[in-house]
Amino acid sequence: MHNPIDIQNILNTYGAPDSVAWLKGKIESLKENKSSKDLFMTYSLLNVKFDAANVISFDALDTTSSRYLSGHKATMLQVSRIYFLAEILSQDIEYYTPKVANIIQVADTGELETFLKYLVFLPNPEAYKQTAVEALRTNIATIFDAISLNNPYPAEYFNDQQWNQMFLKAAFMERDLSQIASIDERANEDLARIISDYAHERWAAGRKIDPLFWRPVSKFLNEQLLGDMMTLLNSDDVVENLAGALCCYYSENEKALALLNGKPELKHKIADGHTTWNTIKQQ
Repeated sequence: MHNPIDIQNILNTYGAPDSVAWLKGKIESLKENKSSKDLFMTYSLLNVKFDAANVISFDALDTTSSRYLSGHKATMLQVSRIYFLAEILSQDIEYYTPKVANIIQVADTGELETFLKYLVFLPNPEAYKQTAVEALRTNIATIFDAISLNNPYPAEYFNDQQWNQMFLKAAFMERDLSQIASIDERANEDLARIISDYAHERWAAGRKIDPLFWRPVSKFLNEQLLGDMMTLLNSDDVVENLAGALCCYYSENEKALALLNGKPELKHKIADGHTTWNTIKQQ
């Protein structure tokens, strides 16, 4: 997805020249003489050579990669780590893939967070799917966020069960659901059923539900979910009204559209572009 030349340009532009020269020398050396020991040694020295403290704006370069790194508030240490791993894997993907997997297995929280956020920069991101799926089980918010928020990896590589697990846990952990990529594309019938069941549990306990939690159900409105839409449309909470209206509006379901026709004010807000899933919480 990301161009390795972009990362090299970012490293050249923002990295300390002596540190960049040192890293490139190490990469050349590992090209000539493959060595697990030197790989691990170089990786462990990156935090001495590159700055872990300062977040970079990347304003001087306007590329997909620089925008992605900027959006994730990347530091030079993070850039150097992902550049190093991507370069090493590009040299000999068969030899180095299990070695990189070993690095990740013993990674501290900060290293694992970097790896998960920037998996898409590696030449073989799918090889590390197990690590990405395991990150869904954590209760450490920074690790969970690294794989689930503003990250194209889950949408591209997770199956429905893994995707659904991630979406449900994000809601359970009260993460910002608006930051999950490709929600509409990865919506599925199983997830719609799970969302309805979970909502009924929350309602029974008198608990609130993030309105964005309903977004994936639009195309799967069965009788139970149509009942949920009525509950949302008739709620005392204006944001719940809008969530129900958005689900109905995009459903292509005659019964749902009929429900929405009974709420002309809500329908107009969506039809005129005043309300979208991106603006719903600003109401």
